[in-house]
Amino acid sequence: MSKILIIEDEAAIRRVLVKILSEESDTYQVEEAEDGLAGIEKIKKDDYDLVLCDIKMPKMDGVEVLEAVKKIKPEIPMVMISGHGDLDTAVNTMRLGAFDYISKPPDLNRLLNTVRIALDRKELVVENKMLKKKVSKNYQMVGESDAIENIKDMIDKVAPTDARVLITGPNGTGKELVAHWLHQKSERSKGPMIEVNCAAIPSELIESELFGHVKGAFTSANKDRAGKFEAANGGTIFLDEIGDMSLSAQAKVLRALQESRIQRVGSDKDIKVNVRVVAATNKNLKKEIEDGKFREDLYHRLAVILIKVPALNDRREDIPLLVDYFAEKISSEQGTAKKSFSSKAIKLLQDYDWTGNIRELRNVVERLIILGGKEVSEADVKAFASK
Repeated sequence: MSKILIIEDEAAIRRVLVKILSEESDTYQVEEAEDGLAGIEKIKKDDYDLVLCDIKMPKMDGVEVLEAVKKIKPEIPMVMISGHGDLDTAVNTMRLGAFDYISKPPDLNRLLNTVRIALDRKELVVENKMLKKKVSKNYQMVGESDAIENIKDMIDKVAPTDARVLITGPNGTGKELVAHWLHQKSERSKGPMIEVNCAAIPSELIESELFGHVKGAFTSANKDRAGKFEAANGGTIFLDEIGDMSLSAQAKVLRALQESRIQRVGSDKDIKVNVRVVAATNKNLKKEIEDGKFREDLYHRLAVILIKVPALNDRREDIPLLVDYFAEKISSEQGTAKKSFSSKAIKLLQDYDWTGNIRELRNVVERLIILGGKEVSEADVKAFASK
């Protein structure tokens, strides 16, 4: 069930909105509040999936209600209801965080479409918030090498801006980690960070995944669905392995970057999005452009700031710190005492050829903790590190 609250001082308008929404879907549980103060009290006591709020009301106007809700429960999408003379105010509420606005008398199709889109986004934001709580502690940038210090400095400079960032580097080097740090250090950190692995999604589904679809857009589209760009509204979208994205999807991403608007698959209606784009790839995109596999105009849109993450073999001085970090983390996860590594064991790990980079190092440290002695020795490394 989706719980919807209507805050409106005109009883006739409230009745119309309740009737429209109740008849639209039996999954909509609609409640009413006759003014802003009553609405705020309801929001404090209960959880709502959507709030429709009039702008001009006695006691507490809609702008004040919006500002209060954003402090109390910022995840609730707010759709503002504007009279004829309230249009400028309605547009301004979008800057203050309103999801959208509708005019009086409400157009039936626009109202229902706005409600569906807002509810879809609320569901995705809540899911992302739960995921974010689980993973945020897992992202730490470990290392003191010049290369890592340069990346940290660049993140500190770039994160507070909305500049788009392209992160390059081999597989397993920590490009995803850089993206998370950019988001967590940005002013968008309270908003969602939505990750899309472009290489893992079939080319025929990537557009639906990114931009959503409407019911009937294709065979399995049995209901409207919001895409990742909508879910990331107000936050960051991380397009991992963007070099594997199809050319048709690239064209739509380019439009989204140029116009801050997207269209769901099967729809011709524009949806405004406020999203920071961070992308990553292990490919040489300039070579991909030469081969006709990547759009040059999209490359220049994405690569406003370019961050190159080095291979582990190019930052071997960080390996002792990384081994210690992984040893502590793995021991904590497994509920066992932390194992130390002998100096000779560390030296062997520093001399190892890390073709799998950080990801491979973590796996090796975990193997050594499980199979090695009380202190991981040189012999343990020789026995288990290369398996």
